[in-house]
Amino acid sequence: MSQNSKKRLILIGAGSRGKCYTDRTLARSDYFELVAVAEPIEERREYIKKLHGIDDSLCFDTWEPLLAMPKMADVAIIATMDRDHVAPALAAIEKGYNLLLEKPAGATPEECRLIQRAAEERGVFVLVCHVLRYTKFFRALKDIIKSGEIGRVLSIQHSEPVGVVHQSHSFVRGNWRDSNETTPMIVQKTCHDMDILAWLVDKKCKRVSSFGTLTYFTEENAPKDAPERCTDGCPHSEECPFYSKKLYLDDKDNYWFRSTCTKLAAPTDEDIIRSITTTDYGRCVYKCKNNVVDHQVVNLEFEDGILATFSMSAFDEGGRRIKIGGTKGVIEGMLTNPIIRVHHFLDKSDREIDLDAQGADNINGGHGGGDDGIVDALRDVLEGIPNFSVCDIAESCDNHLIAFAAEESRVTGKIIDLEEYSSRF
Repeated sequence: MSQNSKKRLILIGAGSRGKCYTDRTLARSDYFELVAVAEPIEERREYIKKLHGIDDSLCFDTWEPLLAMPKMADVAIIATMDRDHVAPALAAIEKGYNLLLEKPAGATPEECRLIQRAAEERGVFVLVCHVLRYTKFFRALKDIIKSGEIGRVLSIQHSEPVGVVHQSHSFVRGNWRDSNETTPMIVQKTCHDMDILAWLVDKKCKRVSSFGTLTYFTEENAPKDAPERCTDGCPHSEECPFYSKKLYLDDKDNYWFRSTCTKLAAPTDEDIIRSITTTDYGRCVYKCKNNVVDHQVVNLEFEDGILATFSMSAFDEGGRRIKIGGTKGVIEGMLTNPIIRVHHFLDKSDREIDLDAQGADNINGGHGGGDDGIVDALRDVLEGIPNFSVCDIAESCDNHLIAFAAEESRVTGKIIDLEEYSSRF
């Protein structure tokens, strides 16, 4: 593809997710070209500029001057923090940009619908980063369901075991610890789990109920004599899985932890030391200003009598697990395991599907290969190629509202009727 015929992109927000998507467009540089970036942290901005060869005149520390310029690209990638999605999204839509929009689309149901209506009126597409849809694993589950092999689906048990260390990094010390500054856990972390459940059954969700609480990562659970910061001589450092020096400084291979705790694209050990001695990433996990839940369950009733349960818990090994019950059989699998098992009721036989043996992306890539998958889906959308994982912004917003309704149920103790709830927005 010639330089002039490449699809041009602009990036707003060059943190871990923005870098993730643009790294993958760089791997597809025969098709995509990143031409501008807006990012407030200079080191991140410079990193993206040099990596993609962006001209100095098209590098900005805020998105406003970038979107004040004449439209210069086909797609705007918006990967800012949750509560900073709606303003650049609406401005980019008004300019006529298509969007690759990090989830959650908006921080409230109202923001999600604002983006939806603006995109529909302007005639642009918004591809929300529900990356689970684009994994080999969940696409295989969808294919099995559509084939009729397990009959009519009636029940799903789905879980996201976040893991205690991941929970401590992102939702206790990290960017998403305070739902007043970002979004509730069920929206920020698992809105794409609500989306995947609705996508798999291809039915509307009718009602939800939810329970959840912050139980463990609280001051009352702090060990005796634990200081405010890990670096203040904590006597429990050897037996504590959350000891910040061990997580961020000693583990040189965990780029994600090191880059997010410093907010730098290429952090040094000196940067890590500065972070764990001055920021919340070095604070005792039992003494942080966190308020999001550390475990939550959701019950979902879909059309046609389909029931699903979802569990999000810090207190488990990482890796999504799912069991789908149909009238003829059961599907069972784990996102991080290449083997899907299908059990048949009639003859009690099992069939195993080895996803790794099918070639293509490894299931252990970012989000089980979903980060690559959504960038490939973006190319399909731009080229008008059918991709059964892709959903429009209206469907995405409907499924976001399942997560928002679950949070309302958790807070109020009520069963939420989705039709009535959605009518408010």
